[in-house]
Amino acid sequence: MDVTILIPARYASTRYPGKPLAELTLPDGSRKSLIEMTWSAAQGIEGASRVLVATDDDRIAEAASGFGADVVMTDTACRNGTERCADAIDKGGIESDVVVNLQGDAPLTPPWFVTALIEAMRADDTIDVATPVLRCDPVTYGHFVDDSRMGRVGGTTAVFDASGRGLYFSKQVIPWIAPGRIPDPIPVFHHVGVYAYRPAALAAYAAWDEGTLERLEGLEQLRFLENGAAVACVEVEAQGRVFWELNNPEDIPRIEAALKEP
Repeated sequence: MDVTILIPARYASTRYPGKPLAELTLPDGSRKSLIEMTWSAAQGIEGASRVLVATDDDRIAEAASGFGADVVMTDTACRNGTERCADAIDKGGIESDVVVNLQGDAPLTPPWFVTALIEAMRADDTIDVATPVLRCDPVTYGHFVDDSRMGRVGGTTAVFDASGRGLYFSKQVIPWIAPGRIPDPIPVFHHVGVYAYRPAALAAYAAWDEGTLERLEGLEQLRFLENGAAVACVEVEAQGRVFWELNNPEDIPRIEAALKEP
């Protein structure tokens, strides 16, 4: 199965302009941009035929080319990573069985998260879109609750049915748990911002209008649900790794601390 990994990156982020070029301090004291860290992480994913950065910004394209990445320039009208992936496939003339959207704000994404999606789609050809979900540990759940209390837009949570079909994704912490009644294990799943698509699913997505829920939540995957398309939630294990995306400048210390973990 031919697999292409695309890293969609835009400069004009509403919450964090220039985020792909934001630099983080590595354990050895050196500094590396978020987009380079994500590209480096993608190199370790088994089963991928190629890795490309998809952007509409010359600054990001120049930086990516500088550290050795292949780049495909996309339309400035792309509103999110999924639209950018669809446009990149068209602009780059890419023909793959599966396209992976590895968003550039998650350098802590373990390679087996992506491998799990590839394997799920290899095993079941009825899956058109797949995305990983990770059960929250107490630390991550605490980050979600803290962000909500402080009015920050943090990570995304997901709820899904018994077959793993996504029911809803939200920037709110769902399901809601009354304080003092947190069960073990915690029934809150962190949605990891990685997607695997069949090309037909990407083409359909690009043809649909932006949905109301997608616009309100700012979550691109809701367009699939609003149009009746299934999104398979594939549960993954952290295997001792701390996972967190870079959504706000306040997340940089969290990620830098996690990078120091053994």
